[in-house]
Amino acid sequence: MNNSIQKLYSIANKNERLIIGLMSGTSMDGLDVALCHCKNNGSQTQVELLNFITMPYLDDFRADVKSIFSRRDADLQKVCLLNELIGITHADLILQSLKKWNVSVEQVDIIASHGQTIFHAPKSLHQLDNYPNATLQIGDGDHIAVKTGIITISDFRQKHLAAGGEGAPLAVYGDYLVFSKTGEDRIMLNIGGIANFTFLPGDRDASKVFSTDVGPGNTLMDHFVQKHFPGEYYDKDGKRAKSGKPNNDLLNALLDNGFFTIGFPKTTGPELFSLAYLIQAQEVSGTINLCEEDVLATLCHFSAKGIIDAIKRTIDSSTMPKIFMSGGGMHNPLLVEILKEALPTALFSTTDELEINPDAKEAVLFALLANETIAGNPINFGDREGVPSVCMGKISLPN
Repeated sequence: MNNSIQKLYSIANKNERLIIGLMSGTSMDGLDVALCHCKNNGSQTQVELLNFITMPYLDDFRADVKSIFSRRDADLQKVCLLNELIGITHADLILQSLKKWNVSVEQVDIIASHGQTIFHAPKSLHQLDNYPNATLQIGDGDHIAVKTGIITISDFRQKHLAAGGEGAPLAVYGDYLVFSKTGEDRIMLNIGGIANFTFLPGDRDASKVFSTDVGPGNTLMDHFVQKHFPGEYYDKDGKRAKSGKPNNDLLNALLDNGFFTIGFPKTTGPELFSLAYLIQAQEVSGTINLCEEDVLATLCHFSAKGIIDAIKRTIDSSTMPKIFMSGGGMHNPLLVEILKEALPTALFSTTDELEINPDAKEAVLFALLANETIAGNPINFGDREGVPSVCMGKISLPN
């Protein structure tokens, strides 16, 4: 038997595994690296976050990735080259992280790599009858496995697509395993580039669990800041938006899109909610000359409105679940203030209360998905569109 397959078999039969989860989101500020101790699998899963770091990207690397991100006219050679370069770069950042933590390569069982999304194309976006839902993440897993010497699981979203989903959001799988609590309805709200949430019923009935994108989180605000305020990557503490005033005409134009009326679960991305989308809304609403601070204030209310309306559509406001936040948007005080004012019966917290660093949650999620792929079986989420009962990821061996 191949030595790597023998090792994989041995890891699968262990009761505890050390797994590195990786996440690189639409902000492209760096690679989130989470070292997780995973015990058991399925409903018995336990996870402990041992170490977490965001390894920053070099400016030239970030610019390279942005040159093909969410672009229909992307240079195909550049896509091909970056598929390899991202894998190599991520492997280097993993090795640097392990060195910082004084953890040897031999101690790590598995790497779980999300890769870098460069295009997300659900049917609701491309609207082409003869084509399926699609998404593309690059950063080759074989390069990571060979360069680190660690078995790597990657390309998780393709199995979700193949089984009838839209390739996102995948949070439902890890959220259900780790964060469900008998007797307490919960919403796991992640405000990343795109905002999404998972509903976890207090009876832990998997057939009632669902996860959905709801609209933009930080993506529009971040891209607007990067365009209009050189040297800044986001609106730190929401200060610029706080100094502005939301414009109702622009807000209504931003909300005038069929995505917001589609049923759940659904997915979207910066392919739809881009600066071009903003400019079109400004033209329609006659707000093209609005000052930057007022635009940012409106974009913040836009992100909040998508979250608020989605929660109200799915949850009885009189019995609002506890909401646990994660993702970069939870650090925006203005956005959180708008959410709390609109959902006064909800109790807001963060995943810190659940012993998972909110900034690390997405990386931890992929460690959990890898753990299930290696040692678990698909959870039965019922026969529902968009929530296939599958284990995900492709396995790359070091040799």
